[in-house]
Amino acid sequence: MNGAPTLTDFPALGPRLTFFTGGTALRGLSRELTRHTHNSVHLITTFDSGGSSAVLRRAFAMPAVGDIRNRLLALADSSVVPAAVLDFCACRLPAEGDDLPENVASIMGAAPSCSGKKASADFLRRQLAGLGRAGHRVWKSMPGVFADALRLHLNFFLSRMPGDFDPYRACFGNLLLAGGYLHHKRNFDPVLAFFSRLLQTRGVVRPIVRESLHLAAELDDGSVLVGQHLFRALPRPVRRLFLTVHEPERLNEQDCLELPATPCRPPLAPAAGVYLSSAGAICYPMGSFYTSVLANLLPQNVGKAIAAVSCPKIFIPNTGTDAELHGLTVAGQAAMILRHLREDAPDAPSEALLHTVLVDTLHGRYEGGLDADERTALARMGVRLVEKDLVNENDPQRHVPELTAKALLELVPGSSVTL
Repeated sequence: MNGAPTLTDFPALGPRLTFFTGGTALRGLSRELTRHTHNSVHLITTFDSGGSSAVLRRAFAMPAVGDIRNRLLALADSSVVPAAVLDFCACRLPAEGDDLPENVASIMGAAPSCSGKKASADFLRRQLAGLGRAGHRVWKSMPGVFADALRLHLNFFLSRMPGDFDPYRACFGNLLLAGGYLHHKRNFDPVLAFFSRLLQTRGVVRPIVRESLHLAAELDDGSVLVGQHLFRALPRPVRRLFLTVHEPERLNEQDCLELPATPCRPPLAPAAGVYLSSAGAICYPMGSFYTSVLANLLPQNVGKAIAAVSCPKIFIPNTGTDAELHGLTVAGQAAMILRHLREDAPDAPSEALLHTVLVDTLHGRYEGGLDADERTALARMGVRLVEKDLVNENDPQRHVPELTAKALLELVPGSSVTL
C-alpha cells in the first residue's frame, strides 16, 4: 500500500450513502461505489405497473419487485457468486410472439429444436414447472448451496402460480423474490436478507414501503393519471404526485373523477427508517425524476426522517433529454423535491432536506440550462450548486460512474477517495 489508505483499501468501512432510487439508471454507479463502500443503502420504489411486473402484481396483489432484483444483482459480488447463478436470476422469458432465445432455451433445458422458435404460454409454463425439479440440468451448473436456495424459492412461487399465469417477459429473479415474499406472509425483510447473503451484496437494498400501491400524477390541467407505466409518455407537466390503492387497469370513469380526493400516505417501511436515521449522506440521484426519485419521497415520515439526520443531502439531476420533465428546470426539480418533502416535514428548513445540487456544467445538458437566473433561484431556496466532472463528454445522456462516484464521495465528510 502506497501513501495514506483510501476507501478503496477498506470498502467495508466506507460511508453509508443512502439513495432514493429505482429503475436502472443507478446500476453503473452502484457497481462503481462497491469499490469504495460496502455500506451503501438503496431505498427502492415498488410501484411499477408495466410489463411483467404488472402481471405479478395482478396475480398476487403485491408490490413490484423488478427494481429490487435489478439492484441486488448490481451489488452482488461476482468474484464469489458463480456466473450461472447471476445469469439465472437475470434470465427473462421472451415476449409474446418473439422467438425463444438460445440462452433461455439452454437454461430451461428445452430441446435444441425449440431455440429460435416462438413459444406458447402453455409451453413456457411447463418449462417453468420443470425447473422446480431437483434433477433439472440447470441446477447442475452451479454449486449445491446456490442451486438449493434458488430452487426452493422458485418452488415457493410455482406452488402459488395460477394456472393461467402469463409467463411472457417473466424474469426468473422476480419469480424467486415473489415466491419468497409470499412464503414469508408478504414480508420482504426475510427474503431480502436471505438473497443479500446468498449474493454477497456489497450494500443494502430495501423497499421504501411495505404496501402494494400505485403511483399517480395530477397534471397541470387537473387531469389524473394512475399507473407508473403511463409516466413514459406524460401528455402534460406534473403538478403533484401521490400514491393510491386504485389499480390502473380496474379504474372506471367515476374512479378517475374521485381520485384526487383519495391519495394515501403509507408509512415509511421500518427497515428503511432505520437505515435513513444512520445515513452518512442522502442522495436523490439521476434516474427517472418522478418514478424513481420523487415517488420515494411520498410515504409518511420520509421528510421527517431526512430532516432529523445531520448529513449532506445531495441531488444529482438528469442530464440530456428527459421526456418526463416537460421543461422543468433544475431549480424547478429542486423546488418539487422540497415541496413534496415538506408535505411531511412542513417546518423543516431547506438545508435539512436538500442543500447541494451536483452538476457538470461543462459536459452536461440540463433542462432549461443553468444560467444566472437558475443559479439565483437555487440560492434563494438555500441550495448550493457544486460543479464537477460527471458526464461523458461524447454522450451527455450518461453520467460516468467513476467520475460521479468520486464527486459524490468528495461531498461526504470523512471520505477520502483516489481514482
